[in-house]
Parts: sequence; C-alpha cells; structure tokens
Amino acid sequence: MAVDDLRSGTWVTYIGGRATSARLRRCRIEVVSGPDAGLVRDIEAAVIRIGARRGNDVQLTDSKVSGLHCEIRLDDRGYRLRDLDSTNGTYVSSLRVNDVYIQAGAQIALGGTRLKFDPTGESVEIELADTDRFGSMIGRSVKMRELFARLEKLARTDTTVLVTGETGAGKELVAEALHDHSTRGQKDAPFVVLDCGSIPPNLIESELFGHERGAFTGATSSYAGAFERAHGGTVFLDEIGELPLAMQPKLLRVLERKEVRRVGGSKTIEVDVRIVAATNRDLGVEVNRGRFREDLYYRLAVARVHVPPLRERKDDLPLLIDHILATTPGGETAQIAQETIDLMMKHDWPGNVRELRNVIERAVLLAESPDSEDSLRRAPAPAPRSEPSITVTPSQTATATDASMTVPVDVGIPFKLAKQNVISEFERRYISRLLAQHDGNISAAARAAGIDRMSIHKMLHRLGLANPGRD
Repeated sequence: MAVDDLRSGTWVTYIGGRATSARLRRCRIEVVSGPDAGLVRDIEAAVIRIGARRGNDVQLTDSKVSGLHCEIRLDDRGYRLRDLDSTNGTYVSSLRVNDVYIQAGAQIALGGTRLKFDPTGESVEIELADTDRFGSMIGRSVKMRELFARLEKLARTDTTVLVTGETGAGKELVAEALHDHSTRGQKDAPFVVLDCGSIPPNLIESELFGHERGAFTGATSSYAGAFERAHGGTVFLDEIGELPLAMQPKLLRVLERKEVRRVGGSKTIEVDVRIVAATNRDLGVEVNRGRFREDLYYRLAVARVHVPPLRERKDDLPLLIDHILATTPGGETAQIAQETIDLMMKHDWPGNVRELRNVIERAVLLAESPDSEDSLRRAPAPAPRSEPSITVTPSQTATATDASMTVPVDVGIPFKLAKQNVISEFERRYISRLLAQHDGNISAAARAAGIDRMSIHKMLHRLGLANPGRD
C-alpha cells in the first residue's frame, strides 16, 4: 500500500504494515525579483536553507539578506517557513512572519528579494535502513530508518558531523554509534565526551586542550585534554552551542590544523581524531545573533544529522516500551495495558525518549501507572478503570528489590518525598551495580543501560556518590 502525503511532500509504501520505500518531493525555489532575479534552484532535501552565505541551498547576493536568513523545513504538518532571526525579516503576503506553514506557490520576501516556492511533481527515493537498530538506537519508523541509513554511510568516513535535536532525543547515542561502527571504533580506540555546557568557562580551555604544570593556580601536574586523550578515536563535543565565544577561534584552529597546544605549553601536539558535535540550539540563529562564529559553524556542519523528537515518531513507542522494559531491572515480566499505551500515544513527550524511560522505570519500581498525573501531566485523562495500567508480577517484584535492602516506606512524611526516597535508593543501587558490572567504564555502562553518559554523571552527582567510573 502506498500513502501519498501531498501536505508533507512524502510518499511511503507499506507492505505488511512495514515501510518498504519512501520518496521525497522535489521543491523549486525561483527568484522572481531582486538582484538574483531569474535564479532557479531545484532542491531534494527536507530542509532548505536560504541566505547570503556559502553553504545555503539558495545563496543570494542581496545585501539586505542575512547570512542564514530563513529555512523551509518539511515535517508531518507540511512545509514550515522559519525566519532565523534575520536582520530585515521574512515576509509572506506582506506580513512579517517568524514561523508559519506555507502552501505551494507561496511568495516569500526577504530583503529586496522575492522568491516563489513550489513543490514539483517529481520526487527522489529516500534510502531506508533494512534494520530497526543502529548502535543503541531503536526505531522502525521511516524517520529513524532514514537516520540509520545516513549514519551507516557517515560511519565509514572521518567526516565531521553536527548532530542536532531536542534534549533527550538521543544525540549522544548517535555519536557513540558513529564511533562504534567506524574503524575508529575498534577495541581500545578512545571515545571522549566533553560537555561544553557543564564546564566552568575558566576551565574549558584546559579540558579541551590540556595544560602544563604551573599553567595556572591549582595546576599541580600536567593534564592531557580531550583531544589528546581521544587520539586515534573520536571526540564528542556535546552542547557545542554553549561554548564561550572567546574559545571558538581556538577550537576552529584545532579542527583545521589537527594539532593542539596545552595551556602554558610551548610545543604543538598532533592529534588524529574524528569530531562529532551536538547541540539542541539552532546554530544558524546563534550565528545571526553573533553568539556563534560562522566559520566554526560551517566547519562543524560538514555533515548534518537531525534526531527526530519522539512526538514525530510515535509509531516507535511500542517498540521503545518493550525495549525499555526488557532493559529495566524487574521490567522483564511487567506488562503495560493497551489503554495506557493508547494514552501514551497521545502525549507529546517533551522530554523525548529520556522522559519515556523515566516514566517506565518509575512505573516498574513503584508499580504505578505510567499515565499518572505526575507522569503525564499534559496528556488527556484516561477513562476510569479498576485495574492498574502496569501489571507487576510477584517474580518481578522479587527481581526489582533486594531482600536484604528493601526500602522502607515512611507514611509519616509527604507522599512525594516518600516516593523520591524510594526512587533515589533504586537509582543508587542500580547505578552502583551497573558500574561494577562494567568495571567502572561509564561509556560502556551507559550503552548497556540505554541512557546517555552524561545522565550517569548527573545521577552520581545528584546522589552524592563519588565517581568511581572512567570515561
């Protein structure tokens, strides 16, 4: 069965309920007036970027057009036109717009230029992966299998990759999968993660490039930075949009020259690394606002990968629920009622897969319904029922709790505090055993648990545990 979605510009063919092929409608951008009048671009991409800088799908010479002025992004609702905080604005039908869905034939004005947008009758094949898994990521939806196919190709190269997506969508899993499926992913090849948003500004240079003894107060010994430690492997620069502006030209030099100089050092050190960066910010907007360097942006975005939010791939929910239950201690024998799954399908999941995992783990731990008010506050209320949505068998309860360390329930304190005590104790025991099982290797533990590495670090910090692990 083939489904032609004229609104969104895609065709998907299903056999036995599984997508076997997908096609993307080709779009035409024509400059009808302005300095580039007569320019026509036929574009085969889900995101069309328009502006004055190199690297745009439609590059204009109009001096009133910003470097990265606007974009047209295809999603499930149609073609979405977004102004990227341009200087002079984007207009449709003489109205200045920030974010609007446009129809075929729409005329878009920016600066002194007017464009005409038209999806054509032609289309191109979208490559879909044959499998429903890539690394630790799982999904059988068209968007995820398209992502897997792209990642399979990128993994065979050393191309610098910029991964975008919302918080909790799985950007670190993308970076890990690229590393594990490349020649750099061989045994003992380092995968080094640096969270640019969690390091104090005065320490970021040392964390990136290292320092020599005595370079600053507290530098009692020499230290190898992330690039040195990742030699022969991969550096994952998480939350790259948080990198201080003053540090960005130094990072750019390292990317271009593949060499670093430690803080307080005089010699350069060659490094052989692959760079994967991730952000939940729109770096194009950050460039226009002067908060991110244009040259660094293009150097990082040699290849772009976008991780779709969970609300745009809800057909993956049953598969994800089964996987999370199977990998949650005590969840192997738990069952979630179909009415609860139906309710979960209506939820937008602003926290994405991370939120879904938290809801299910809490449900297993406390044998509570994942559609409780606290779990799905923004979802419609379910119809009344006599049975809980999640069924927890006695064998599951025995697995989920250690007979020698049963967490006491104190009814003398407020419910939410009592519940948090139980959750914290579960997290403490789970993370301790997880790290012990993987000899303290945090990256390996995160992959096994299906969570990102920074979640483990934050959990250890929140629980007040000394970090016994290594990256």
